[in-house]
Amino acid sequence: MLQFLLLVAAAFTVMEVASYVLHRWLFHGVLWRLHRTHHDPEHGHGDGLEWNDLFSVAFGVLSVGLIWIGREAPLESTAFPLGIGIAVYGALYFVLHDLYAHGRLGRFRTKNSAAQSVKRAHGRHHQSLTKRGQEPYGLFLFPPSMGRRFERKRDRT
Repeated sequence: MLQFLLLVAAAFTVMEVASYVLHRWLFHGVLWRLHRTHHDPEHGHGDGLEWNDLFSVAFGVLSVGLIWIGREAPLESTAFPLGIGIAVYGALYFVLHDLYAHGRLGRFRTKNSAAQSVKRAHGRHHQSLTKRGQEPYGLFLFPPSMGRRFERKRDRT
């Protein structure tokens, strides 16, 4: 059981690192045409779908696929806990990023200081509406200073 939990935690951690790398060099690189819908207020941030949501679908397919592969013997499998770790990451990402930080599907509010720090840090990333982008590219791992209150450049007008 300990090995199972360690693999879930490892998958969660790898997902944050992979998300950073993919977001920084692919989403803000060759895949910008899809990811742009997430940064451009004219294309997204509402109740509808964005082209950028295809990335979440891909991670969901990966997670379900790993869980399916390990379903026969979940505690002995490596695939099953990795799939669970990716699913946990995805669920937290959906709640903190889509529902809380961007208010998709309606407003979600919390007084939790950790969630507020994540929202503030992610807001810093969205200061730029261009392909060039800016830190932080990950969702959960960022310098503490990025989680403090700030005034976004585009709000100063």
